[in-house]
Amino acid sequence: MKPILTLFALLAFPGGQSHAAAAKPNIVFIMSDDVGWADFGFNGGRAGLTPNVDRLAAQGTRLTQFYATPVCATTRAALLTGRLPFRQWMDWRSEDFGKPDYLALLGMKLAHLPDGAPTRRIMGLDTRERTLPEALRDCGYSTALIGKWHLGEWLPEHLPMGQGFDHQYGFYGWGIDYNNYCIPHNAPAIFAVYDWHRNQKPLLEQGYATDLIANEAVRLLAAQPKDKPFFHYIAFNAIHGPLEEIPRHRDKLDKRSAALKCLDEAVGRILAAIEMNGLADNTLVIFANDNGGLTEEVNRPWRGTKNTTWEGGIRVPCVLRWPGKIKPGAVNDAFISIMDLMPTLVTLVGGSLTQDLPLDGMDMSAVLLEDKPGPRTELFIEATGSVRLPTLRQGDFKLVGKELFNLATDPAEKTDIAAQHPDLIARMTARIAELSAQRPPLGDLPLLMDPALPWIYGREENTAVPDWIKARVQAVRATQPQTYPPGQTPWPQAPKDGKIIYTGDGR
Repeated sequence: MKPILTLFALLAFPGGQSHAAAAKPNIVFIMSDDVGWADFGFNGGRAGLTPNVDRLAAQGTRLTQFYATPVCATTRAALLTGRLPFRQWMDWRSEDFGKPDYLALLGMKLAHLPDGAPTRRIMGLDTRERTLPEALRDCGYSTALIGKWHLGEWLPEHLPMGQGFDHQYGFYGWGIDYNNYCIPHNAPAIFAVYDWHRNQKPLLEQGYATDLIANEAVRLLAAQPKDKPFFHYIAFNAIHGPLEEIPRHRDKLDKRSAALKCLDEAVGRILAAIEMNGLADNTLVIFANDNGGLTEEVNRPWRGTKNTTWEGGIRVPCVLRWPGKIKPGAVNDAFISIMDLMPTLVTLVGGSLTQDLPLDGMDMSAVLLEDKPGPRTELFIEATGSVRLPTLRQGDFKLVGKELFNLATDPAEKTDIAAQHPDLIARMTARIAELSAQRPPLGDLPLLMDPALPWIYGREENTAVPDWIKARVQAVRATQPQTYPPGQTPWPQAPKDGKIIYTGDGR
């Protein structure tokens, strides 16, 4: 650790000067949701929709081979733990344990409460994991989560302040509506649940969620003590569905484009607040998306969509800006996974990577600061036992189920070359089996969500529900379909043969 820290200090302070607090950069990680590779102007997107993110890209370095995971929750687990999501069963989302078709793939049946009500089995990020905010807190950082969590919505130990965050603002589940802050369904229950909180207490507000998340981020930046480094994880739900009642730009734009422009405006406000508060020079800003968009059109030139393991589902835009440390206006082609950020950031601030559970992520600090070649040659993308195809990338070769692609010559994954490489298929298949065998037992998940249809997420918060929450939720539920035809649900069905077709806005 000592040589890396010394290098960092010299990079941060020419001439070798050092100051314990100033030497540690502030870290602002901004994550968008369900935005496609081609949505941003710097990747060929529509001019005028993303000027602020494009400006950030011009001021920093763009990563062209940056990999998230196929869906929201798995990416968040990989980011915060630096470990492959299947190791905690986080390749399954918490809400999947209330969906009969997902449970059937595990040989499990839908759980029921003693009164017969169908309910979900409780699942969340394992508390034995050492999280990024916990590691940064050990290095003197204040930590805040602003926006979407999606790593457990019920038990206190699964919520953000039980996983290393000093401050929490936003929602716990997969995707709220932007004006009433309700999750549209609580699988298997088909009705809405309120999900808006500050420091894990119910919060009554008015406004568009994208704007409110930016408001909180700007407020915290202004209030941040100057002598204490901070980690702010700002996770927008934009542009995840449901996309309704967008407050601006609908006179000229479709709702998805209007939501994207609102997101870009929110990012612009956060970047401006960093500048106005004199924080820009010593703040590492990272912007990334959590998974691919819902259609191949928005992910072009890549094949695949969210919830698939082709490039369109997992290769996502990522930009890093750190004045004087990371090159401006640059492109870095290094092979990097989102789970590499945890060990990289901990290393950059002089923290320890020694922990009980071994890391799968790799320290990329030399790649980002010194343009050194990346150490990663393999990425285990999906294990057996998930709803998606087992997938492994080794060098330029990528095995998706039984299909093999050479990303160097066929980045769009149009030509299956498996028949030409039987020995490689055998080796990569064996490697997938070897790693998948490390999946721990799931157990029977005996803890159940009770009641099956709460008013608000958070078990403690649901014990004494204010009347204003009940009134708001009742108003939303009154507008929802009261039944669905057999075989239909308000949530998308599980992928089949590695493919999924999203309709509408993917709620």
